[in-house]
Parts: sequence; structure tokens; C-alpha cells
Amino acid sequence: MKHTPRTRTAVGCALLVIALGAGVTSCGSGDNPLSAKPYDAADQISFNGPTDAGKRADPDKPLEITAESGGRITDVTAQDSTGRFVTGELAADGSRWHSTSPLAANAHYTVRVSTEDDDGAPGRKVLAFDTSKPTGKQRLKVTFGPQAGEYGVGQPITAQLDRAVKDKAQRAVVERALRVDSVPAVQGSWYWVGDKELHYRPKDFWPAHATVQVHSNLDGVRIGDRLWGGPSKALKITIGDRVEAVTDASSHQLTFYRNGRQVEQIPVTTGKPGFETRNGVKVVLEKQYFVRMRGTTVGIAEGSSDSYDLPVYYATRVTWSGEYVHAAPWSVGSQGSANVSHGCTGMSTSNAEWFFDNIRPGDVVKVVNSEGDPMEPFGNGFGDWNLDWNSWRMGSALTAGAPDTAPSSPDAPRLRPAAL
Repeated sequence: MKHTPRTRTAVGCALLVIALGAGVTSCGSGDNPLSAKPYDAADQISFNGPTDAGKRADPDKPLEITAESGGRITDVTAQDSTGRFVTGELAADGSRWHSTSPLAANAHYTVRVSTEDDDGAPGRKVLAFDTSKPTGKQRLKVTFGPQAGEYGVGQPITAQLDRAVKDKAQRAVVERALRVDSVPAVQGSWYWVGDKELHYRPKDFWPAHATVQVHSNLDGVRIGDRLWGGPSKALKITIGDRVEAVTDASSHQLTFYRNGRQVEQIPVTTGKPGFETRNGVKVVLEKQYFVRMRGTTVGIAEGSSDSYDLPVYYATRVTWSGEYVHAAPWSVGSQGSANVSHGCTGMSTSNAEWFFDNIRPGDVVKVVNSEGDPMEPFGNGFGDWNLDWNSWRMGSALTAGAPDTAPSSPDAPRLRPAAL
């Protein structure tokens, strides 16, 4: 063994006072093992990776580092050349560390191992190895949404997969590799809407003027027996002011808030009996200056008493099934006093133009006190905010059933002892 343990030495400090002057001997630290330069710990650890030149590690196998006699592992960081960390567990006694997330294929890894000997002196060893190419040809591609730009505080992040992922363990691999970072930082989680779609939202709305960056670390990572992650395009969006439009269907008023301050109140009409507007939180999907609205598109028979075919201006869409906030000059007499629409929120043309100019995709539109059904969480726009936080976390392959704490990053570089 190259390193020889040193004996701990207690060093006292003596104080000597001489006439009209004082000389002080400082406390020496040279014999303190914790202050010593780390020694080469190569003889204190064993590594299950390749050591011969040209040899590559199998990415399907976990990485394992074991402490030999006379030492213990105190910390491990394993990182590939793209900056991705490998998560792992360190035995409480420091005897062994092993990876808990898959290695990427065709990647170069650097592993930094910290140790200490029986006397507490620190050791260091840096290991490097390459992994072999993927064994399968199927690649999972992820497409993030929305498109780059500025959005409201209610905008969820979406991840569309080009292949179905049904297995829970495979979902955990995918979800762990989909990273959302925001400034300022927030607590958030993914939700599996389906086998090929995930949504990400914070616990509360995004902070106003936040910057959100999304990327995938799946490239080269084994997901299943024949499925590997492929490259994906990163996404960056910014968040604007906190805009919330709250429609009270019973008082027939829409109140517009910006950054918590009431800006405007608009008389409106909402859905009449049989066509009640959905209750709950919706998110603006898009804005259209002109839309031709026909009753046949929502199942109303042509020629019936409820049939309509109307040119509509300043239309702000909140559901894919056809619910808008829009100009309705034909119902001005009822706005502020009665609900006469087929489910949309109608207002005068001038008010609709003002609303249209002051709202953006991702802003929050909420309806209260309607007799309508609750807004669907998924499938008809972004009703994500109608799930409470605990229910939202149940849709994650990583947090379902776990305590509601603000966890550290799953790729945290420092891997402290944990019971195996």
C-alpha cells in the first residue's frame, strides 16, 4: 500500500511573554491529518470498470466502487463529458458505492472518489472510462412544448414521446432525464398524461418574469431491452406578468388582474342552461382575430333552435372543444345581467378588443359559480391546475407516494451515505 497511515498528534500552543514585547507561537497544523494534501487512494479502492486500454464498459451494468481494507469511501461523483451526473448510493459505513441511474452508451465518464484512512487522512482518486455503443437501434425522441417565446404564469411544459412508454421503471428512467430549470427556482413535477405525453407544472403558478429552460439527458441512455434515448432539442421560454382573468358566472362579471392588482372589470355573459360554461382554471391556448363559429362543430343540429353560424372577432381560445372569450355584439343587452351563450364568455366588441390586447397564451382564465361541469385536467386544453398538488404528484413515476418535500436534484453531484 502506497500510503502509510499517520498517528494523530496533539499539538499544544505555548505563549511566551518577554519584557515589553510578546512573542506568540502559532498553533501548528502540519500534523493534523485533515489539513494534509490528499494522498493517492488507488490502493484503497477497487472499480468494476475496464482498466485495459481500448476496453469499454457495458452501459447496461451498474458502476460499482468498493473500499479495500484500511480505508472508507466518503464521496463519489460520476459525470460524463456532456455534464450529466450519475446518481448512486453510498453504504453508511463507506464500504461500497454503486450507481442507481443508468450509464449512457458511447459516453466518456470521469469518476472522482474521495476516501479517508483509519486516521482520517483524506485520499483522492480520479478514474476514467468509456462505455460501448447502444446494442439496440430504437431511439426515443422527445419534443418539448410550447414553442420558444413568452407565456403566462399558467403555461405547462409538455413532452411528447415518439414511442409509448408503459412500464413504470422505464417511465422513471425517462422522467429522471427530462430536466426543467427555472430562475427563480420552483418546486415542480412531471405528470404522465398518457404513454406518450407528459406535462410539467410547478406547485403554484410560475413566478412572474421567470426564465424556464427544458432539456433531455436521455441521449444514449438505456430505457428498455431494445429502447435507448435519442437526441432532443432543448427549449427556453420566459414568463410575463402574472395575469389572471376571473369570470363569475353568477354576477356576470369578468375581473382582470395583473400582478395581483385589479385592472379592469368587464360585464359578460356565459353559457345558458344546457350549455353552461365549464367551471375551473383554464389556460389561454391561442388568440385568433377572426373565427367563424358554427353550432354543428359542437354537436348542434343545423336548423335547430340553437343552431348558429356567426363571424366572431377578438377570440381568445381556452379549450380545444371550442370555448372562447370573444366579442359578442349580439348579446350586449344581456351582458352583466344574464347568461345566454352556448358556453363561451361573451362581451362587447370594445371590451373584447381590450381583453385580446392584454392577454397572452399561458395566462390564466378561471370561471367560478357556473352550473357547468368542471374543466377537464387533460385532453381539452390545459386544465392541469384543476388537480391539487398531491394529486399532481401521483401522476409522476418518481414522486407518486413519496413525502411532499422539496427534493434535491435527482442528478445531484454529491452522493452522501445512504443505507443500502
